[in-house]
Amino acid sequence: MTDRQLPKWSELKPLLRPKPVTVNPTERRLDKALTIADLRAIAKRRTPRSVFDYTDGAAEAEISLRRARRLFAEMELQPSILRDVSDIDLGTSILGGRSELPFAFAPTGFTRMMNHEGESAVVKVAEQVGIPYALSTMGTTSIEDVAAAAPNARKWFQLYVWKDRTAGEDLVKRSAAAGYEALMLTVDVPVAGARLRDVRNGFTIPPSLTAKTVLDASLHPAWWANLLTTRPLTFASLSTWDGTVAELLDKLFDPTMTIDDLNWLRSIWDGPLIVKGIQTVEDARRVVDAGADAVVLSNHGGRQLDRAPTPLRILPEVRKAIGSDAEIYLDTGIMSGADIVAAIALGADACLVGRAYLYGLMAGGQRGVARAADILTKEVRRTMALLGVASVAELNPSHVKLP
Repeated sequence: MTDRQLPKWSELKPLLRPKPVTVNPTERRLDKALTIADLRAIAKRRTPRSVFDYTDGAAEAEISLRRARRLFAEMELQPSILRDVSDIDLGTSILGGRSELPFAFAPTGFTRMMNHEGESAVVKVAEQVGIPYALSTMGTTSIEDVAAAAPNARKWFQLYVWKDRTAGEDLVKRSAAAGYEALMLTVDVPVAGARLRDVRNGFTIPPSLTAKTVLDASLHPAWWANLLTTRPLTFASLSTWDGTVAELLDKLFDPTMTIDDLNWLRSIWDGPLIVKGIQTVEDARRVVDAGADAVVLSNHGGRQLDRAPTPLRILPEVRKAIGSDAEIYLDTGIMSGADIVAAIALGADACLVGRAYLYGLMAGGQRGVARAADILTKEVRRTMALLGVASVAELNPSHVKLP
C-alpha cells in the first residue's frame, strides 16, 4: 500500500509558476495563435464577414484553392537522420540579394480594408525580418508612402497592365523613383474571376452601409471604428472607385495583352522583372525567353480560373524546363512553414505568402503580421532540423514525395 503525506510548502512552491498576465488585449490574442490557422480563426472573429470572405475566398467552387492545400497536406516529407542541425541558416538568395527567410510577402489588394494599418504595417515587418515585400497595383497605400514607411526594406511593385498604358507607365516610373527593386507583372487577370462569396455578400470597395453591413458593424465595432476614424480608403494607383472588385478589374485591366507586351515593359523598366501567374511549363519557358528574370508559379490563390493547375504539382517540371535561366517562386495554398520547405525542396527559389500574413493583419495589425512571420519562421526552422537539413541550399527533391 502506498504511503501518503501532505506536501510541504517548500515542495509545492517550485510547482506554482503562474503565467505572467498580458495586459494588452492584442498581444493576449496573438499569444494564443500557434499556427496560421489559429490566426485565421481570430481574423474571422474580428473582421466583418464580407471582408474576411474577400481575403479567405477563391473563385467559383474554390476547387483550385482546396486542391493546392490538399496537395501540401498529402505530400510526404523524407527526413535524413544523424545530421548536424545545431546551426540552421534560413537565408537564401533572391534576385541576387540575401533574404533572411526563404519567402516574401506577396502583393495583395485593398490591404487597408483588412486592417487600417494596411500595407505600411506589412512592409515594416518585411523590413524587420529581412524579406522582400511586393506592393500591389490595387494597394491602398501609395508607392511613395510605402517606401517612406520602411526605407530599408526590399520593395517590389506588382503591376497589372491597364487599358490605359500611360497610367501603367506612370506607376512604373514612380516605382523606380521611389527605389523599388523589382517589377512583378501579373498576367493571369485578363478578366476578373467569379468570386462568388463577394457577390453573395454584396461586397463593394469601399464597404457600403446597407442593412446587412450595419448589422455586421454591431458585431465588429472596432473594425468599423478604425475604418471610419482613419484616413479614407483610397487606392495606391487610382483616385477612387465605388463598385465591386470584379467591375473594377474588368474596367481597368487590358485583356488584349500578349507576350509581345513584355518588350514594352522592358523599354520602361531596366530592373529585375518577375512574371506572376504562370501555370504551365510552356508559359514559363516563353516568358523566360522573353526576358523575365523570375517567374511565379501561381493560380492567383485560386481566385481566377477554378480547376487551374496546382503550382506545387508543376513545380518540378518547370524547374527542369528552365534550369538556372530564371528564378522560380511559388504561391497559392501556403499555410505553414512545412509548405514552404516542400516547395523549396522541389525546385522553388522562394515562396510568396499572402493570405497567411493577411490573417495576421486582421487578427492584430502590424503585430499580427509579425506573429505570422514568426510562426512561419519557427515552422521552417523546425521542419528543416527534423529533415536533417542545416541550410536552405541543402533542400532537394529527395526530401519530398508527392502523392
